[in-house]
Amino acid sequence: MIKIFNGQIITPYRIIPNGTILIKDGIIVEVVAGDIPVEGAAEIDAKGKFIAPGFIDLHVHGGGGHDFMDCSEAGFLEIAKVHAQYGTTAMLPTTLSSGKEHLLETIATYKLANERNDSGAQFLGLHLEGPYFAMSQRGAQDPRYIRDPDPQEYQEILSHTSVIKRWSAAPELKGAIEFGRYLLSKGVLPAIAHTDAVYEEVVDAFENGYTLATHLYSGMSGVTRRNAFRFAGVIESAFIIDAMDVEIIADGIHLPPPLLKLIYKIKGPDRIALITDAMRAAGMPPGKSILGSKENGLHVIVEDGVAKLPDRSAFAGSVATADRLVRTMVDMADVPLIEAIRMISITPARIIGVADQKGSLVVGKDGDAVIFNDNIEIDTTVIKGKIVYQKEH
Repeated sequence: MIKIFNGQIITPYRIIPNGTILIKDGIIVEVVAGDIPVEGAAEIDAKGKFIAPGFIDLHVHGGGGHDFMDCSEAGFLEIAKVHAQYGTTAMLPTTLSSGKEHLLETIATYKLANERNDSGAQFLGLHLEGPYFAMSQRGAQDPRYIRDPDPQEYQEILSHTSVIKRWSAAPELKGAIEFGRYLLSKGVLPAIAHTDAVYEEVVDAFENGYTLATHLYSGMSGVTRRNAFRFAGVIESAFIIDAMDVEIIADGIHLPPPLLKLIYKIKGPDRIALITDAMRAAGMPPGKSILGSKENGLHVIVEDGVAKLPDRSAFAGSVATADRLVRTMVDMADVPLIEAIRMISITPARIIGVADQKGSLVVGKDGDAVIFNDNIEIDTTVIKGKIVYQKEH
């Protein structure tokens, strides 16, 4: 039994002052105002700080000097450990566009690492980002691997495993609608990404399962002109379709404060998931790094809180951590703390289908919690009732 007390408990709709949470066998069994005596419980005094549900990151590539595409079991575990220090209690390890064999190797490594992961953020399944993208919107994705959806390929990949939970693709590609329908039939969430689709194509995709826009504004079309006529792109489509979920890299750099405010104003906290989209340099000092696998990744430089191409002509990846996302939304986008927390807990939990287990501090859910101060600096991270990180005082 773990007892977290003397804290401001953040629920999706209110803050309980001087609250207490009891976790037994990894599950929340009590959430109350005030202190209650519990015999034999290990106690965590929150000292008046905030107690929030654990942060859920639906899109993360690496951290602590490691990338999931390195296909290293130890690397997987270290990434989970590093991000737990910043409040992440659950994540979707994310791939980059690659060859099929590399993808299958990453899946195999995930399975091994998942069995041993007991001291870092939980793995909720894999997110495959690519390789079915529009070449014109590839961003930092390796052009050597970008291709149209291949039924023989994706059916083989999905026949190997049930750990894939979402797959990002460009819906305007030949065969992409059929691909989306196939993903749905296998319980995988199709997401729109690295795409030049126009509104009519997005509506078609949405009706066939593509209900999430991957890193809104990044690698996707806005208003375009063809001859004299204007067409709404994916960005406008995500705003128009009320039921479409969006994820955003809320580091304040990929999306400056005015765009964060715009997205929040239009979509609201129940349709926005905050993501790090972090590469291996997250949690590391500035300097040289690699985006993607060590063997054939892209050399980048990390400065000003973001990864850039060596010539500094474009961003080349995020080095954000989950605490920074919340801090940015509160400090730069003027979002109430309670709603910023929703965007990194219950909303992503719903999107990926685990809201019955995670995403809010209520009785019966997993004992995933973070304690932080007014500046969203993480003090303690608890995953299923186990303390995986505690700041030294």
